[in-house]
Amino acid sequence: MGAVAGVNVKGAGVAALATTSRLALPVILLAVFVMPIGISGTAVALPGIARDLGANPALLQGVVNGFNASFAVFMLVWGVLSDRIGYKITFVIGTVLMVVGSVISAAAPSLLMLDVGRVVCGIAGAAIFAGASATLSNAFPPEVRGRNFAIFGSTLGLGGTVGPTLAGWLIPIIDWRGVFLLYGIVAAVAFCLSRHVPHAPRLNTRATKAVDFSLLKNPTFLGFALVPVADAIGFMTLFTYLPVALSAQHNMDAPAAGSLLLLMTVPIFVSPILVAMIMKRFPSVTAMAVIYVSLAVLIIGDFGMFLLGPSLPIGWIVVPMILLGFGWGLPAGLVDGAAIGAVPPQSAGTAAGMLNFLRLGSEAIAIGIYAAAIHWVIGGVVDNPALAARVAAGNGGHGDVYAVAFRTVLWTIIVMTALTSIAIAICHHRSESAKAEQ
Repeated sequence: MGAVAGVNVKGAGVAALATTSRLALPVILLAVFVMPIGISGTAVALPGIARDLGANPALLQGVVNGFNASFAVFMLVWGVLSDRIGYKITFVIGTVLMVVGSVISAAAPSLLMLDVGRVVCGIAGAAIFAGASATLSNAFPPEVRGRNFAIFGSTLGLGGTVGPTLAGWLIPIIDWRGVFLLYGIVAAVAFCLSRHVPHAPRLNTRATKAVDFSLLKNPTFLGFALVPVADAIGFMTLFTYLPVALSAQHNMDAPAAGSLLLLMTVPIFVSPILVAMIMKRFPSVTAMAVIYVSLAVLIIGDFGMFLLGPSLPIGWIVVPMILLGFGWGLPAGLVDGAAIGAVPPQSAGTAAGMLNFLRLGSEAIAIGIYAAAIHWVIGGVVDNPALAARVAAGNGGHGDVYAVAFRTVLWTIIVMTALTSIAIAICHHRSESAKAEQ
């Protein structure tokens, strides 16, 4: 994002905290909670959307990718604009646009109009994120920024992980249109409570950045910041589109698919507690040791997903799904604190903004590429474009075709996750070498 003034005077920071409503952080978290759900939860609705509005491949994938692409692009655009119009104003505009985009999506009479609504929601999500992260970075004193951004990151992770399950449970009750409308209702509540969001002070004419790419020169920070990128590739892609794969290969409906995803979600919530207990019991266990284990578990879980196929019982993927949940969850309580701790205290907000930019940006890009790759492979196997579109949308009856595409893309996921893991190890080695030379 663009330049954002930082609160770097302790007295001013305390004053800002004293005049900040206790509801400020909850309101911000409520609004940002919708964004990762919008990324990960929408794919569950694709089979139903295809039945109601058609299965045009480009337009159908735009339901997910339209949000992802506009969100990724406009994160930086809103970062620049927020410096000029104000961070709270940017946040409020985002909530309004989210309501508008959600209403358009819920009432869409065609896939094209649904895509328009999703693009508007992506633009809105980027505005909410830009305004929220800049406000957290500048409206609170340095001593609480790390804590606030850790909660912020946890909220983003929670929204991403519960998205498919929540959507799967809600679709039979309120239909996919109701799910999109629910996003707008949450945004409307955040808008109504936005008076509690403080105006972030601009006390310094020397601008610091909410997303500062120069931080990536720090190998310690970079190593920790790449962990969410590996998770986005190795976990979030599968987590988001697994309901579609289950529908295509096992004719599983949205509620059943959402419930099955609890096998991946529960370990995510258990893992931080387990890691905290282990690190307390065994002080020699470091954050990087946990991360290395999580990456290995993640890759093993990815390999295990080759057992997903129409000719194999669904029970074969239970263990791989649990492993994937632990692979994502084990470092979840460590990454934010470790990454922010790798930079000077005055750069805590900047580091958190960069970390969350990489987290959400990599998720949006990885999920979009996954969907495009699945459709591309299916299109190469099936000569009939209309049939290929229905298969890619998760319609049953051609599970063997979807399985071919799924396993092809799965190889790419494993390779890219492994390469990112190697990059993390290199950063760690450079960091340790630099410490040894001091």
